[in-house]
Amino acid sequence: MRGPRKGTDLGQWKVSGRTPLNHNEEFKAEENSLDVRQRIIDTYSKTGYASIPADDVHGRFRWLGLYTQRKQGVAGANTSKLDAESLSDEYFMQRIRLDGGQLSTEQTRVVGEVSRDFARGTADVSDRQNIQLHWIAIEDVPEMWERLDAVGLTTLEACGDTPRVFLGSPVAGVEKNAIIDPSEDLAALREEFIGNPEYVNLPRKFKTAITGSPTLDVVHEINDVSFVGVDHPELGPGYDLWVGGALSVAPRLGERLGAFVSRENVVPVWAGVCGIFRDYGYRKQRTKARLKFLLAEWGPDKFRQVLQDEYLGFELPDGPAPERAVGHSDHVGVHEQVDGNRYVGFALTAGRLSGDALVALADAAEAAGSQRIRLTPHQKVLVLDVPEDNVDGLIEAVRPLGLHAKPSPFRRSTIACTGIEFCKLAFVETKGLAARVIDDMEDRLADVEIPTPISLHINGCPNSCARIQTADIGLKGQYIGEEYVFQVHLGGGLASTDREEGGLGRTVRGLKVTADDLSDYVERVTRTFLRERGPEQSFAEWALSAEEDSLR
Repeated sequence: MRGPRKGTDLGQWKVSGRTPLNHNEEFKAEENSLDVRQRIIDTYSKTGYASIPADDVHGRFRWLGLYTQRKQGVAGANTSKLDAESLSDEYFMQRIRLDGGQLSTEQTRVVGEVSRDFARGTADVSDRQNIQLHWIAIEDVPEMWERLDAVGLTTLEACGDTPRVFLGSPVAGVEKNAIIDPSEDLAALREEFIGNPEYVNLPRKFKTAITGSPTLDVVHEINDVSFVGVDHPELGPGYDLWVGGALSVAPRLGERLGAFVSRENVVPVWAGVCGIFRDYGYRKQRTKARLKFLLAEWGPDKFRQVLQDEYLGFELPDGPAPERAVGHSDHVGVHEQVDGNRYVGFALTAGRLSGDALVALADAAEAAGSQRIRLTPHQKVLVLDVPEDNVDGLIEAVRPLGLHAKPSPFRRSTIACTGIEFCKLAFVETKGLAARVIDDMEDRLADVEIPTPISLHINGCPNSCARIQTADIGLKGQYIGEEYVFQVHLGGGLASTDREEGGLGRTVRGLKVTADDLSDYVERVTRTFLRERGPEQSFAEWALSAEEDSLR
């Protein structure tokens, strides 16, 4: 990854001061962007969409989890040609922030009711443990927020140049054989930093993950800062510290700093890493404003030294790396909890639910004796605390909602971003396409046994919200030469899969697949893998070593 040129002003606050070097930095410097909340409630909800200034509607609204959604009917060919105003509809996507993917059944029901009343029934589970609603009118935002606030839910800093949702293990506190329970540490991060004015103006988004699960279930290699449970031989359970991961058009996996973080140091270490990003991050160009670019320039040794010397005032002890992942990080299926109850993980189709389905899920969970639901970073839904005798009834009750505890391999392992249906950055459709490919694979591959799920990730643009570079089969939507196609990435994966460590997939040179041909391609490459694979060889291992003709 190319670093900055020496001697240039990169907009680093601790190096060249706080003079804004682009318009994004100008509007962030004018006020705390969270202050726009009151203007939405007092003014814009009454005066309507047309009254909202551009810096608010396309800028500060993101700090409250609101993005304008794509204007219906605008073709993907225009995505890179039109400005935000031309691409935007007068409706919003509302992202509900769910740190650790945590929902009570009451909260789940309220989100479902909000979806039915204000969002035309939409409700998508993202791979960041959030729920996203669409078709939100500015006039309805105050009442929507009131309903969410009343049950302890927030949209604060769900988007924007802020600490985004904190990914957390969805089975924290209930998983057998956990290395450490991160529940209290996640709660401390949430309490200390959401809405904290010291961290409300970052160079760009800042993503956090924390887990104590031996399944390594929070995709820790692709977050700006991650705390991964380890057992120190002398200091006991704590966390291994990772920094600088992110994907998009310049993917880079995070790196270990080799530092052990005890529970009492999680909050100050997080503040230090985020503080480095705030103070030394490159603010001049937004394309270079993620922490991964600073880490690439500094390296992990310098990063750790600056963290210790300038932000902590003490040295962190060296610590061990995480053990290789054990089990499945998506938690699909029926699993025994530490208390003898069960948690049940369900796959849904490419993250798509509905308001009615959320209400029905809450009812079914309560009927089964549970009041806790969790979302995962793999677009899955878990119901915790189910007595063993109630498991079968729960599974049958939610099956009509499109939730499957024993899904087919492709239904289990396919995720998709929002796509052109609502996203202004997309070139192609994704959710419906994913559903079609899943149905096709269940029909066409019914005659074969797939030893492990083959992850299929479909993204509508190059920004990799669906993590295409870390999938067995990753598909990047493009518009090239007046044709909508997918670029193919094969053999990616993270340490939570069957790989010993994370790695980015290979691009198959010159291969472009259309949406109409996608099912044919996925079937063909899957059958070739099953025919050519060596003993115990995973899809990723095969794809990274296979001849290119086999991958076409």
